[in-house]
Amino acid sequence: MNYQDYILPHIWSLKPYSSARDEFKGEEGIFLDANENPIGSGNLVNAWNRYPDPLQRRIKTQLAEIKSCNEDQLFLGNGSDEAIDLLMRMTCASGLHNIIICPPTYGMYEVSASINNISINRVNLNADYQLNVSGILNEINDSTRLIFICSPNNPTGNKINRSSIYQILDSFKTGFVIIDEAYIDFSDEPSFIQELATYPQLIILQTLSKAYGLASLRLGMAFANPQLIALLNKIKPPYNIGGATQEIVLKALSNKEFVKDALNLINEEKRNLVNEFEKIPQVKKIYTSHSNFLLVNFEQAQKLFDYLIDEKVITRNRSNVPLCEESIRITIGLPTENRALLQKIKSFYL
Repeated sequence: MNYQDYILPHIWSLKPYSSARDEFKGEEGIFLDANENPIGSGNLVNAWNRYPDPLQRRIKTQLAEIKSCNEDQLFLGNGSDEAIDLLMRMTCASGLHNIIICPPTYGMYEVSASINNISINRVNLNADYQLNVSGILNEINDSTRLIFICSPNNPTGNKINRSSIYQILDSFKTGFVIIDEAYIDFSDEPSFIQELATYPQLIILQTLSKAYGLASLRLGMAFANPQLIALLNKIKPPYNIGGATQEIVLKALSNKEFVKDALNLINEEKRNLVNEFEKIPQVKKIYTSHSNFLLVNFEQAQKLFDYLIDEKVITRNRSNVPLCEESIRITIGLPTENRALLQKIKSFYL
């Protein structure tokens, strides 16, 4: 597959903005090039008056080691949502091309496509929340540029069968397959990052919002072959990751024990919640989860959700999402929070 043919032609010839930090990459000197405030940043402890590294090189060095990839295979964005939007703008002409999504799935694929006036072809997951491979292949046409696969999937929590993903990768020849691995740290499946050399049309999304506990910093990752990464860097805003975010992320990535401990706690609490839910007669089904949340089918799900809101226990009602009727998505909390949740649910059904 010559994937270069499925990048919009004007992207190749686009001349990117050249920032001051692109033209001089050193960290020492008298900086009179970027119209910054030379005094500092008011009464803040740290000074943030200088523009940050536009390519986040120090973070990429750390992440490349953690993720077993090369630095030139890694793009950093303002959350995964920025990468999703840029990939659409890089490959899809408004009103001409289309993407394929597989509901129930992460809602930003559809939102971003709608913002960019890109047609959306929906192929629902099967009843077991696995890909309808034949349906996806039948939906592909010459104008299809992106196929989004979320694994482990949000809001269902299950991992998608790898054999089905390989089938899509081997069959789709007119665009790119994007695998959203936001919850991969909670799964026993290896990341598809290891397949980048085999599939040049493959793009993987990950995040630091979940296992790394950095949701407020908004740092997402895209992994792809170096030429695609170079194009993403070409079309992104010049300083899309702020200096404060870069500094905090660097410190967080060095604390490897935090992620290990967090995963152990969340997975243990998830098992405990499953065991307790199984004792509640009004719980009709607990879906297998390879994520940091559970999708649970309850009797009177809407009333239970409203009751929990009144009790200041905030969950996510997914009953209006295809194939998730009467289901609530529950993020795994701290032990005390999970006990409070269980107590409130039991009180509701008394």
